[in-house]
Amino acid sequence: MEENNVVEKRQQLSKEGLMKYEEELIFLKGQKREEIAQKIKEAREQGDLSENAEYDAAKDEQRDIEARIEKIENILKNAEVVDKADLKKGTIGIGSHVKILDVKLNEEIEYDIVGATEADSLNGKISNESPLGSALLGKKKGDEIEVKLTRGSLKVQVLKVS
Repeated sequence: MEENNVVEKRQQLSKEGLMKYEEELIFLKGQKREEIAQKIKEAREQGDLSENAEYDAAKDEQRDIEARIEKIENILKNAEVVDKADLKKGTIGIGSHVKILDVKLNEEIEYDIVGATEADSLNGKISNESPLGSALLGKKKGDEIEVKLTRGSLKVQVLKVS
């Protein structure tokens, strides 16, 4: 019989991202699990479970929370914390805050470079694995780069790294 050895990909996280996941895990395993257990208990006390919408909703919520706990535990198990202090001063890496200029639009944009699991473009957090994020890695103030995107390209200049 052949074993199926799946090698998990290392998840690069900033220190802030690691702390955020650890705090969420503590909340979910403690307070959230207790809340759901209470909801299930109260729904059971109402009697017939076959037509009990509150019971079904609580069990669905319990399933979702347990899936989230498993996901976070997997991220933490495979986490590689990237310390911003290890970067050469002024060099872009995970944990850096950058201000760039979109040369074509003459528009300044600010981003935090984060690991893929922390990415949230709506809140200015782009992944080190995204086209722009990976192109910015290792760059310094004053550098200009052109990033190939699915629809054309983007030319940017690094204005500030912190």
